[in-house]
Order: sequence, then C-alpha cells, then structure tokens
Amino acid sequence: MHPDIHLTLHHARATELRAETGAPGPVRAGRAHHLRTRLGWTLVEVGLRLATRPRTAAAAH
Repeated sequence: MHPDIHLTLHHARATELRAETGAPGPVRAGRAHHLRTRLGWTLVEVGLRLATRPRTAAAAH
C-alpha cells in the first residue's frame, strides 16, 4: 500500500474519533505542515527500500 493511503486513513479515523468525543480538530500550519508530512513519509519509504535486499534474477524466477 502506498504511504499516502496510510496517512489518509489515519486522518479519516482521527476525524471520526474527534467527532465521537466532540473534541476540536487539529490546528494546522497550512502548506508547511503538508510538505513536512510528505517529506517524512518519503523518507520512511526510501529507508524501507534501502533496508530490504534487492531480489536477484535467479530468485525472481
């Protein structure tokens, strides 16, 4: 699953939980917050790709 999907699902669930409790939503810093979040998830994805071993041609068959 793409990392952005996980983030979207997290936000949707957090919104549902806030609606159930009556708590106000988070205060966002706007575009800077979105950029920081995207950068963070991109770094996680790159780290996971670096941590996994690439499959060789013999292992793929």
